Amino acid sequence: MHTGMHPVDADLVRRLVARQFPRWAQLPVERFPSGGTVNGMYRLGAEMVVRLPLVRGAVADVTLEREWLPRLAGLLPTSVPEVLGAGEPADGYPWPWSVYRWLAGENPEPGALRAPERLAEDLAGFVAAMRGVELSGAPKAHRGGPLSALDASTRSAIEELRAIPEEGVDCDAAIAVWEDGLRADAGRDEPPVWLHADLMPGNVLVDEAGRLTAVIDFGCVGLGDPACDLFPAWNLLPAGARRTFRDALDVDDAAWARGRARTLSQALIALPYYRETNRAMTTNARHVLAAVQAEEDA
Repeated sequence: MHTGMHPVDADLVRRLVARQFPRWAQLPVERFPSGGTVNGMYRLGAEMVVRLPLVRGAVADVTLEREWLPRLAGLLPTSVPEVLGAGEPADGYPWPWSVYRWLAGENPEPGALRAPERLAEDLAGFVAAMRGVELSGAPKAHRGGPLSALDASTRSAIEELRAIPEEGVDCDAAIAVWEDGLRADAGRDEPPVWLHADLMPGNVLVDEAGRLTAVIDFGCVGLGDPACDLFPAWNLLPAGARRTFRDALDVDDAAWARGRARTLSQALIALPYYRETNRAMTTNARHVLAAVQAEEDA
């Protein structure tokens, strides 16, 4: 998916675990398939999972989670990853890595949610709790800065998609939504809040009833624009549940425009980039584009 990816396989993970955590050396190791883009996931026995960066750019996420997850866990209404072991470079693997407690659940599938309204309420509760966190020394969120910082990459992605007519993207409509967000962002005066900053369906776990059980992957966590955590409105929830989510968080028009533009930007950039390498990312990108267009047409 990216240049500079370090090769990782189950044999390497077994060696790393055996060397650094011998008490777990006899547990089976099995690759866990996911739509993630910068980390490899390997089940370690029945109760744990090993997560290793695949690219240098993901390395800072490891230390960020080690520092902040223990402090955030007791402040949030749902389960979050628990670091059980802090692995270090060895056996030719160049970066830190972690062992986490396995969290049960499955990723929700947009368009096939079992309880969309209840999930919308659950997600709003999580976002509200994040916004209410008051921990000192917070980092800046990986996302959540000014929308203008994404302007060049967003417009470049739109032009790439113009050259792929089979994707059927209404590029002029995308530009209009993006520019609405830019205008809303120019007048933003809300203070930054704590964000998860990567609320993709792949980072959400639900139970058999479709209720939220956990939120994972806190590698983007930090302070930023509150609108950044509105992503599920378009990347996961159908129209009715989208309204429930918005009402529960009391989102005004300007913040909604910023959140829609941020979610659209992420989808526009992901679609041409991952088109040949990551089906989960491109499937969700297409879902976002359709959801944004439908909302505009309503």
